[in-house]
Amino acid sequence: MLKVLFAVLLLANAGLFAWQRGHLDSLIPSGREPARVANQLNADKVKLVPPQPPESAAPVPAPGPAVPPEPQPAEEAVQPAPASDNGERTPALVPAADRKPDAAPEPQVLACAEIGDFGPEEARRFSGQLASLDLGNRLARKPVLQPASWVVHIPPQPDKEAVERKAGELRRLGVEDFFIILDNSPLRWGISLGVFKQEGAARAHLAALAEKGVRTARITPRLSPTGDVSFQLRKLAPQEKAALDRIAAGYAGQRLRACD
Repeated sequence: MLKVLFAVLLLANAGLFAWQRGHLDSLIPSGREPARVANQLNADKVKLVPPQPPESAAPVPAPGPAVPPEPQPAEEAVQPAPASDNGERTPALVPAADRKPDAAPEPQVLACAEIGDFGPEEARRFSGQLASLDLGNRLARKPVLQPASWVVHIPPQPDKEAVERKAGELRRLGVEDFFIILDNSPLRWGISLGVFKQEGAARAHLAALAEKGVRTARITPRLSPTGDVSFQLRKLAPQEKAALDRIAAGYAGQRLRACD
């Protein structure tokens, strides 16, 4: 059995060798040269195309007479554009025809000024001279007030019950000389601790109360008219302010000041 198998393998190897060498091409065509070339169809019709030469460079025109440049449009103003993220600015072109002149700054208006104190006769004369400015409701006349006395007091409380509780606290501190303010003045529901003609006396009494433990007392002047007047002027344009300065120059010692 082994002899038969060996004989078969030997014959197979001999056949493969003969086929690879081309001895069997007449029986089994192979795809190797030169048999493959011999089996080509229409081989005589195959043509070789030579490669195309590279395109030549564009011809350089011969130098001729200089041609004047065409006229350019009107120059455009370059204005800086907003900076980009990296901090660089790109110029923005604005046509010259669209450029606008810088706006003139608006004149400064004097909001409110006051002048005076004028006595009755001076006030009448000054008021007559101001009529030429035609200020209308921008002009106001005020009486001049000055302190007539000073009140040492506890500030106003929210209601009657609150002021009575505050009065009880004063009694516990040994303060008995006071009264509750019940009139319709700005100090209603406050507590008066004394009225003095001189400011120094009022401050001395306030210090004495502080030694007893009274911490919320205050001093408020009582104002009364003196008979003099002052003038308030609002929203004065520059030319009106200049005219007012010329009028005020005729009154010694009178100068404009800010409104209270």
